[in-house]
Amino acid sequence: MASDLECDVLVVGAGPSGSVTAKFAAQNGANVLMIEKRQEIGSPVRCGEGISKAWLPEVGITPSPRWINVEVEGARIFSPSEKVFEVNERDAGNEVGYVIERDAFDKALAIDAGNAGAEIMLKTHAVNVLKENGRIAGVKAKQYGQEFNIHAKITIGADGFESQVGRWAGLPTNLQVKDMDSCLQYRMTNIDSDERYCDFYLGECAPGGYVWIFPKGDHLANVGIGVQVSKIKSQAEVKALLDKWIDRHPGYAKGKKIDMVAGAVSISPPIKQAVTDGMMLVGDAARMIDPITGGGIANGCIAGKVAGEVAAKAVKEGNYSKDRLMEYERGWRAKIEEKQYRNWLAKEKLVTLPDEVFDKVIDSLQGQSVEKLNVLNILKLVKEKHPELTKEFADFL
Repeated sequence: MASDLECDVLVVGAGPSGSVTAKFAAQNGANVLMIEKRQEIGSPVRCGEGISKAWLPEVGITPSPRWINVEVEGARIFSPSEKVFEVNERDAGNEVGYVIERDAFDKALAIDAGNAGAEIMLKTHAVNVLKENGRIAGVKAKQYGQEFNIHAKITIGADGFESQVGRWAGLPTNLQVKDMDSCLQYRMTNIDSDERYCDFYLGECAPGGYVWIFPKGDHLANVGIGVQVSKIKSQAEVKALLDKWIDRHPGYAKGKKIDMVAGAVSISPPIKQAVTDGMMLVGDAARMIDPITGGGIANGCIAGKVAGEVAAKAVKEGNYSKDRLMEYERGWRAKIEEKQYRNWLAKEKLVTLPDEVFDKVIDSLQGQSVEKLNVLNILKLVKEKHPELTKEFADFL
C-alpha cells in the first residue's frame, strides 16, 4: 500500500489549464501537487494546435521556438462555394497566431509550474474524490496499481473534456448532444497550403462545425474536421466527411497521412457552477471551450491563473468553502463568460443555416475591413449587403 500524501492545492490534470493553475498557486505560496494520468505530459496530442498571441503575456507564457511551428498572418474563412474572407491575426480569434507543437507546449507549461515549486506525479489516476464533512478534501489515487489517498485543502479539476472529478463532486458537468462536436484530424505531409493562414471551411462539408487546415511548415499541416454530434450517426461519418473534403481538393488529395487523432469537444454555454466546498473546475473540465471555434487553451489558461491565485489566498486564510472560492467563479466569468455565451447563441443559429446563407454571409464580407471580428460586427455588414437576411439574425442585431 502506497503512503498517503498531503498538500495545500491538488491539481488533477497537467494540460495547459492545470499547469497554469499549479504555477500561480505555487508562486503565491501554496504547497502544490499536480497529478497526470499519462506517463508523458502533452502526449498523445488531441488538438488542432492553433493559438492566438494576445493572451500569452496575461498568464506569463513566453513564446518559444521550442513549441512554435509557424507564425501565421491571419485566417481565411471559406464559404460553401469557397468564396473567401481574410482576416488578420489580431482580429481572427483565439485559434490564430501561432501553430504549435502541442506536446512541447504542454511540457513547457509544466516546466513553468515545476520551476514555480509545484510537485508533479505522472501515471497517477484519480479514481474518486475524498469528502470530509461535506467538503471535497482530495482524491483517492492509483499509481502502478497501488491505491493511496491525496489529502488536499483545495482540489482543482483540470482533467479535460471527459472530466470525472467534477462529476464525482456533484458539479453539473453533463452535456446535451447538440453541445458536443465529434472531431477527427490528420497530420498530412506533401500537401499544398498557404502557410500564411489558418483556413476554415464552412457549410455542409462539416455539418454544425467546420474543416480546418493549420499549417506546420515544410508542406506539413493539420487537416481536421469538427461535426455536431446530433447531426451524425457514428464516428465513421466524421472520417468519411473529412476524406470526401480532402479528395475534392487536389492540394490535399495528393498528401500523405502520418498521424490521426479523434475526440470530442464541448460547444456548450458556460457551465452553471464551477466551484463547490473544497473544489474548483478549470479549462475543458469546466466547459470553457469556445462554442464557435472549439478552442479552449486560451480560456482555460486565463481561468487557470485566477484559480491558482484564489486557491493560494484561500489556503492562507484557512477558508476552503464554496463561498470563499466564489472569488474564482466571479473572476473567470468576468473575463470570458460573456463572449462564450454570445458565441454559444451564435452557434445555435449557425448550425441551422443552409449553405446559401453561409455564402451570402461571406459575400457580405468581401473587400470589407472588420475592425474587430465578432458576431455583431459581422452581422452589421451582412445587414448592409443582404438585408433580406436581417430576420435570420434579428436576435443578434
